[in-house]
Amino acid sequence: MNKIVKLTIVLFLVCAIVAGVLGVVNAFTKDRIEEQNRIKTEKAYAAVLASDNGYTEVSFDKTAFPTVDSINECNNGAGWVVTTTFSGAQGSITMAVGVDTDYKCTGISIISHSETSGLGAVAASTSQAGMDFRAQFVGQDEAIALTKAGGEINAITGATITSKSVTEATSVAIKAAESLG
Repeated sequence: MNKIVKLTIVLFLVCAIVAGVLGVVNAFTKDRIEEQNRIKTEKAYAAVLASDNGYTEVSFDKTAFPTVDSINECNNGAGWVVTTTFSGAQGSITMAVGVDTDYKCTGISIISHSETSGLGAVAASTSQAGMDFRAQFVGQDEAIALTKAGGEINAITGATITSKSVTEATSVAIKAAESLG
């Protein structure tokens, strides 16, 4: 019985020390991480729909579009950037979708994901396959679909779930922008 108590106390102390160290590291890096995420989001916005004058967040019906995080109108009148978080094959994917005033996709940029390397992660990669996949979305409207479903988007080989999720999220983003009128 005495050994169990000693082991419990030692394990508790190790966990408390590790938790304390993680808490201190988090406190020191929190601002830097937030800044890096802000920069990454700005780059994603610029990649899908550039605006020299910036963007203004607009209100929308969140209940009608639960996966949409925000809609930002380009201050130059070029359209909207819709940020959406949805489920992929391995977890959540956060993506920016550019929508022009004709309600056509101007581009997509994946901000964060937890997809499998070499498969679903290709959708966000800077490889030729990733760029080719994302390029297919330009000019598409809300009826966007994978070729398997009668559309024009070729799925990433071995990543059908991710491809389908990105395609469906793009359609939702376009519909959300359309709902603004």
